[in-house]
Amino acid sequence: MERLIRKVLIIANLQKPAAAVLMDEIALFLQEQGIDAIPFGFFGKPEDISTEGVDFAFSLGGDGTVLYAARLLDNLGVPILAVNLGNFGFLTEISSCEWREVFEGYRQGGLGLSRRVMLKVIVERGGKRIMTFSGLNDAVISANGMSKVVELDLRLNHNELGSYRADGVIVATPTGSTAYSVAAGGPILDPEMEALIINPICPFTLSNRPLVVSGNDVAQINVKKDQRTDIILSIDGQEVFPLQGGDLVFFEKSHSKALLVRSDRRNFFEVLRSKLNWSGGSDA
Repeated sequence: MERLIRKVLIIANLQKPAAAVLMDEIALFLQEQGIDAIPFGFFGKPEDISTEGVDFAFSLGGDGTVLYAARLLDNLGVPILAVNLGNFGFLTEISSCEWREVFEGYRQGGLGLSRRVMLKVIVERGGKRIMTFSGLNDAVISANGMSKVVELDLRLNHNELGSYRADGVIVATPTGSTAYSVAAGGPILDPEMEALIINPICPFTLSNRPLVVSGNDVAQINVKKDQRTDIILSIDGQEVFPLQGGDLVFFEKSHSKALLVRSDRRNFFEVLRSKLNWSGGSDA
């Protein structure tokens, strides 16, 4: 069954050499199809723009562009077609020469969506909620000073799990399992799983290991007072918020999901094998 698409947002990272030309090419194609096209090109950190009436989006760049698009469109149920103009893309499976075929395949009902867990992060200070964030990959609590060790208490739902003395803690979605978390020794999860990863970064105690918990669980991290360094919270490596001793940070699955248009050329495991250079043979 054909899907009706009326208004498309084209998000383009103009630091990628081919992005501007491709953005104009897509906009012209959509206009010829009678679809309202909203080109949005940016350098550096993008400013949020109006998403009113948008029912489809292109992301032109690398994985970072997709992360921004997912946060921008959070709670709107807007599918994202991610075109890879970077070098290392787990989220951007579609090449610049395939976008038209994939778009038409989706519009005609031949291609589906990959539904990815989004992370909701809430910061409480003095008993009051002061900030709420959403992210597709991960949230990280870490040091922002010369001394790298931070001290954090972890609870899961109503259960006390203990304390971390570490360089920080990563809370990652399955999508984010192939990002910072895997570099810190965490597991790789199927990106459509309903789960979260809690992964300490270089823990002082070697028994502190990564945890995979249910997507229905709520993790709570208490930032202990009298830290020897400034503490920051970062979301998807793109948004940064300073924390204080005594702050409570809650991590849970968002009610909404990021909707990524599937490629019929390759799947996550083929991308994984290629990006991580797994031979899969007897000498692997």
